[in-house]
Amino acid sequence: MLGKLDWVPAAERAGLLAEPVVAAVRDVPEAYVAPIDPALADTAEFCAHYDVPLEASVNCVIVAAKRGGEVRYAACMVRATDRADVNGAVRRHLGARKVSFAPMDEATSLTGMEYGGITPFGLPGDWPVLVDEAAAALPRAVVGSGIRGSKLLVPGKALAALPGAEVIALAQG
Repeated sequence: MLGKLDWVPAAERAGLLAEPVVAAVRDVPEAYVAPIDPALADTAEFCAHYDVPLEASVNCVIVAAKRGGEVRYAACMVRATDRADVNGAVRRHLGARKVSFAPMDEATSLTGMEYGGITPFGLPGDWPVLVDEAAAALPRAVVGSGIRGSKLLVPGKALAALPGAEVIALAQG
C-alpha cells in the first residue's frame, strides 16, 4: 500500500492503537494500521527506514492557545515537508493572543496518547483539528496511531472529516 509496511484494516488490530483511537477509527473503513519499531516513530527516521515519502507523512502537533487567561487546545495537521504557521495562521484562526506548542506532559495526559504517536483520531471532542489543505488533499496520509509502535494510513479526506476539523491554509511559506 505504502512503504515497506504490513498494512491491515485498523478495525481488525485494535491492539495497535491507543485506547482513545480505537473507537475513532472504527467508522473509517479506509483506515489501516501497521506495526513499527517504536524507536523509529519520529517522522524522519520512520520515513527513511520504511520507505515512506515525507510528502505522505502528516504530523499532528498539539498547540495551546491563550487569550485572557484562558487556555484552549487544538491539533494542527501538516505534511512532514511543511511547518505549521503557529504564530500566524493558527493564532489568527483560533483568535488567540499567544499560541505555543503544548508541553509534552500536557499533550500526553490530555490526549491519552504517547508522545511521538499523537494522532487527530480520538482527541477530546471540543478541540479544533486544523488540517492544512495539502494534507487534506493527500490520497493516502500516514499519521500516528496514539502509540509509538504503529502508524495509521488514511485518506486525507478522512482527516478533513474528523469531528472539529477545519481545512485551512496552515503551512508556513
